[in-house]
Amino acid sequence: MELKYSFIIPVYNRPEELSELLQSLEALKFSSPFEVVVVEDGSSETSEEVVKDYKEQLKIQYYFKENTGPGDSRNFGMKVANGNYFIILDSDCLLPPEYLQVVNTSLEEEFLHCYGGPDTAHPSFSPVQKAINYAMTSFLTTGGIRGKGAARHKFEPRSFNMGLSKKAFETTGGFGNIHPGEDPDLSIRLKQLGFKTGLLQGAYVFHKRRVDFKKFYQQVKKFGMVRPILSSWHPHTSRITYWFPSVFLLGLLAALPWALLLTGAIRWVPLVFYGLYMVLLLIDGYLASKSFRVAFLGLIAVFIQFIGYGYGFLKSTILVNFSKKQPEAIFPQLFFQRTTES
Repeated sequence: MELKYSFIIPVYNRPEELSELLQSLEALKFSSPFEVVVVEDGSSETSEEVVKDYKEQLKIQYYFKENTGPGDSRNFGMKVANGNYFIILDSDCLLPPEYLQVVNTSLEEEFLHCYGGPDTAHPSFSPVQKAINYAMTSFLTTGGIRGKGAARHKFEPRSFNMGLSKKAFETTGGFGNIHPGEDPDLSIRLKQLGFKTGLLQGAYVFHKRRVDFKKFYQQVKKFGMVRPILSSWHPHTSRITYWFPSVFLLGLLAALPWALLLTGAIRWVPLVFYGLYMVLLLIDGYLASKSFRVAFLGLIAVFIQFIGYGYGFLKSTILVNFSKKQPEAIFPQLFFQRTTES
């Protein structure tokens, strides 16, 4: 089967980011034609003029719809797209020139109905963006589950850089209305239906992520909140590793009282543990970035990540398991109401 690619890009109030992404799409080194579908998700600051600037350079479609969330917007884009293989991107990503060629070659060698690619920091990114990227991708923080060192067929694709066949989309119905968490939910359902998924290590993108620590905290807290919901929907996916950030947070809160209330060398054990971990993070962060500033900011980002995710996970675990209400009623802010055609 000849693969015909359609890039699906939901966007919400980010015309400048979209312009940079479209510029990187224009620079792709790929001989066959491809399509770009931009779905404006009810933005007040639209990207329509940005899209017009690329009408001559790209085969591009633009649609405006009311705000129903990124998952539903991706579904909308895949319904109107002309391709038979969809590549889903966040608007805050940039592509290297060889991206599509890498994807095409990989799928010709071993076809995947759904793939995910890793992300990394572009040299032009700010120190904070590089620090957040480190926190989200380092083996010392996420264990490599977001791409680095991940086993290819155990990897859960993420929607900032995801490929999905038309058959897989039509069979599953695409993304659900939870956000965040719509991408692992889809990945789990795909595997349950027997679709082959995996990691394309060479199909990386430059991902800007959140531009400040406050937004990053809110993001990772939501990541923590959705995981118990996903586990309640798909119990077989529960992992003890999901508890690690919460254990980190509780241990951090207990470390100072432990040192004050106990006597002897044992009183310092928790503080020594956290101190050694901080040293490891600083060394690893410097080796990864070649910058002391990024390494220090990366240390801050890691603590924000663990505290935010750990708190969100604990809160959600308690409420989801001990409340008689459905997750949609407990956390309405994590669910979008669909209004587009199903």
